[in-house]
Amino acid sequence: MSGPCFTLAQLAEKFDLKIMGDADTKIIGVATLATAGKNQIGFLANSLYKKQLSQTKAEALILREADAELTTVPCLIAKDPYVAFAKISALFEIKSLATPGIHPSAVIDSSASVDPTASIGPFVSIGASSRIEANAVIGAGCVIGEHCHVGANSELVARVTLVTRVQIGQRVLIHPGAVLGAEGFGLAMEAGQWLKVPQLGGVIIGDGCEIGANTTIDRGALGDTVLAEDVRLDNQIQIGHNVQIGAHTAIAGAVAVAGSSKIGSYCLIGGAAGIVGHIEICDKVRINAFSLVTHSITEPGEYTSGTPLQESREWRKNAARFKHLDEMARKIKGNNPKED
Repeated sequence: MSGPCFTLAQLAEKFDLKIMGDADTKIIGVATLATAGKNQIGFLANSLYKKQLSQTKAEALILREADAELTTVPCLIAKDPYVAFAKISALFEIKSLATPGIHPSAVIDSSASVDPTASIGPFVSIGASSRIEANAVIGAGCVIGEHCHVGANSELVARVTLVTRVQIGQRVLIHPGAVLGAEGFGLAMEAGQWLKVPQLGGVIIGDGCEIGANTTIDRGALGDTVLAEDVRLDNQIQIGHNVQIGAHTAIAGAVAVAGSSKIGSYCLIGGAAGIVGHIEICDKVRINAFSLVTHSITEPGEYTSGTPLQESREWRKNAARFKHLDEMARKIKGNNPKED
């Protein structure tokens, strides 16, 4: 077997899991129940896939103890199979190691500071008074403007742009095409013409954050746009100026957060949701996909807006009736005057 290979006993010891079945079963990779094959381990984290247990060809499984009786395949028993899968799959992820040093094609301002252990890739540009800390990796084609800071062990994968006044913490991962620190959308109307409002603040990214491909985070107008520690942003998200996002919040792709809104800690924002400006969302709020948040949320919980999918003919009928809801409500109230 080439590549990493572990027995169930080794995996169980490393991640504090219980074994059921042959502890010497060898594992060389991870896969879903439907696609797993010889020497691969599958996992059951969602009860919708229980029916696949009887058909899987996985060499071993990760599942909850309550589901172990559903299979004769050797198992690792986990309180949360998906978390266990994530940890185990990391053992099989092949990553290229960055070489410390500065590529000859990189352009670095004389006032910038680069730690000797950092890796600066081809065609990187680093502006005046910027600082790159120990073991940071700046991938090919990245542009780091003036007065930026990249913390230790952080990685800008490729073609990432830090425009100006962007502070990146430690162990931050930023994927290709992301732009941090561009001007926020600040405009004032004077005599029928738009007047640009200067964006004088910056961007602060806390330790352990991850920012997806082509995501944009605008710098603050006055003060900074701030992501606390361990915030996770998916691809193609727009974060407006002076937004604040609390620790451990995760936001799915295509979400737009307008300026000066505050999102609490441990929130989950579904894909393509919209959040208007100048509102606050408290901790531990879940907003489902395609929802539009138009006012502050002060109580933890799950929130949804929008119309669920329907057959087109039925949807058009309901849409037409929607326009008459107020009229209908008034008629009903008129027929029942004692109702509040």
